[in-house]
Amino acid sequence: MSRSLPRRDFVKSVAIGGLVITVTGSGCRRLSDEARGSAARAGEPFEPVVYVRLDPSGTVTIVCPRSEMGQGIRTTLAMVIADEMEADWKDVVVAQAPGDEKKYGTQNTDGSTSIRDFLPKYREAGAIVRTLLEAAAAREWDVPVAEVEAQNGHVVHASSKRALAFGKLVVTASALPMPAAASLVLKKPSQFRYIGKDVPGVDLRAMTTGQAMFGQDLRRDGMKVAVVARPPVYGGKVATVDSREAEKVPGVERIVRLPEATPPTGFQMLGGVAVVAKNTWAAMQGRKKLRVTWTDGPNASYDSERYRAELEQAVRKPGKVVRSQGNAARALGSGTRVSADYYIPHLAQAPMEPPAALAVFENGRCDTWSCTQNPGAVRETVAQALGIPVEKVASYVTLLGGAFGRKSKPDYVVEAALLAREMGAPVKVVWTREDDIQHGFYHTVAAEHMEGAVDSNGKVTAWLQRSALPSINAQFAPKVLYQADYETGMGMTDFPYAVPNLQEEMGPAPARVRIGWYRSVVNIPHAFAIGSFIDELARAAGRDPKAFLLEMLGPDRIVNLSSAGLTGKPWNYDASFEDHPLDTARIRGVVELAASQAGWGQPLPAGRGRGLAVHRSFLSYVAMVIEVEVKPDGSLSIPRVDVAADAGFIANPDRVKAQFEGATIMGISNALYGEVTFREGRPVQSNFDQYRVARMDVAPREIRVHLVQSDAAPGGVGEPGVPPVAPALGNAIFAATGRRIRSLPVGDQLTKPEGDKGPVTPVG
Repeated sequence: MSRSLPRRDFVKSVAIGGLVITVTGSGCRRLSDEARGSAARAGEPFEPVVYVRLDPSGTVTIVCPRSEMGQGIRTTLAMVIADEMEADWKDVVVAQAPGDEKKYGTQNTDGSTSIRDFLPKYREAGAIVRTLLEAAAAREWDVPVAEVEAQNGHVVHASSKRALAFGKLVVTASALPMPAAASLVLKKPSQFRYIGKDVPGVDLRAMTTGQAMFGQDLRRDGMKVAVVARPPVYGGKVATVDSREAEKVPGVERIVRLPEATPPTGFQMLGGVAVVAKNTWAAMQGRKKLRVTWTDGPNASYDSERYRAELEQAVRKPGKVVRSQGNAARALGSGTRVSADYYIPHLAQAPMEPPAALAVFENGRCDTWSCTQNPGAVRETVAQALGIPVEKVASYVTLLGGAFGRKSKPDYVVEAALLAREMGAPVKVVWTREDDIQHGFYHTVAAEHMEGAVDSNGKVTAWLQRSALPSINAQFAPKVLYQADYETGMGMTDFPYAVPNLQEEMGPAPARVRIGWYRSVVNIPHAFAIGSFIDELARAAGRDPKAFLLEMLGPDRIVNLSSAGLTGKPWNYDASFEDHPLDTARIRGVVELAASQAGWGQPLPAGRGRGLAVHRSFLSYVAMVIEVEVKPDGSLSIPRVDVAADAGFIANPDRVKAQFEGATIMGISNALYGEVTFREGRPVQSNFDQYRVARMDVAPREIRVHLVQSDAAPGGVGEPGVPPVAPALGNAIFAATGRRIRSLPVGDQLTKPEGDKGPVTPVG
């Protein structure tokens, strides 16, 4: 059944530098009738909305305001508009929007929000163009508009067998008034030609033939290249610089001191000493010749092992209560009591393409090109660093060779901007792999303490969770010791299980390094602890983990977190609970789907085991069954992974499956190898020989992704696949070997003679 946009949708006018844009309730940015004027009559494109341009030649240019980093958003958003407007896919090209949030809306490609934010806007945009083209054809033929229909790049009049290509209607359509939002009719799902179908990626040919432009590929006539020696300790500063040998390197042109930022640094750069040269090789060789001494500052004593002990001590004593129901302390005193402590280290995003940016500063304005997830943040942060109005900063976006949250912080673009002003020439700043791993925004380190009680019937009667981890908010404000509501809301305070006595607390954890967003963020430690501990409780009760989990989940219901004993605000990824309720039926659905597809309960040979975990994050529900094989020497392989995902309405199934496949491999990489450690404030790891990532020989031999067909509002897909990986893997290892994984990375734990069976303490 087709639907109209709700009549309650309103239109508000926004004046932007003489360009008048109206914003509908869906968020679609329309150009007003006055703004469109008569441009098309002069042979210019027809542009009724800021996301679409139709040329008289018939070319349909669809503007993508979000960054492409492998998730396929440029393809998916183009599919949505092309489908709703009935464009011929062969006529579609995609243009990347520059940073302009007043024009395009929020452009931060973060939090798995692109489809959630833009699906309704882009469907409306396509419907607007289709409606205008049909009205234009009806006017050309002097027939009722009800008698014409857009079909694959043409408008046809079936009774007279006439047809006009879209490009031929540009002039007439440009003179028509914009249709009211309430009058628009969107397609029925049965009418979709591209949405929900597998469509080849618009960038694949350019990527595979080497024509695609990534940040590291940026070039400009007269360009200088810079690399930066940054403080090795967060908050450190340059004490002395001896650049004499560096200046002797052929091609080196200047050595430039960059201002250091004092923590908390936000998105500003770390500072240090830049080597500016004619080419990348000269700049890198010049940096090697620098002799810099540093004042290390307040984090000089940061040591991973000592800090881990501090975190573990913090979670073993009462903390700040974030959720409380019933009386967990009393209930923990009866039945079989189980306790466990879990730990995850710092992680580096380590995208295959390290950060890079090119800047030009001329006549008081700065133009930047970069592989950024957040062109809006680039403009604001560069403007702040240069002391110029944000309107004087342009941010152009290349393709991103991976990002995972790292490239939402524009510190590397600030470096290029400051150096471009200093040099009076275009400057490209190049980060090496070592720069990326040793000077990034790390995923938080975390300790989680869990306690639970199981009664004689094998039911969970009490649950206690204590969590301590440095907050991302410490990047923006001093003396931040505790998680924010949005962080505890990533898997902890949104705990969906029907446990009558529940207590959740958080301990203090000061940040000693830059903490930043990482794919799925704080869901990683919370999911690892919760998913592992449910399996531990099931084993203590002598129950099948799947049956135990589903019973613990309780009856199908919508969990009302506003009455669930939270001390802070419920977090729902900036979405309303009305549109995206916490639905335990959907959790149950993905658990049962993953388990049935994986053959849960069927016998396996010795040394093999299956592990199950489920987690809701970014408004999507993901269950995972991982099968492992552990040889007597401790070597591990992963024959198969089954992923069941309920992400609501899915616009591009092929890319969604690819996202979950990639998230699975990244989660396995995190669990097996991921760890950045610190001694004397300095990161120990520097490249992939030390910060390992999963290679083909350890990747799962088979990943099966099972998507739930749903008409629910779309959730995220880029991030939700990561959190259940580590607990499912650890549970599978336990099933295969009896060894419990409570500390990540797994590393060489399986080669040790004694595994961790875990304390199970009967107290009643």
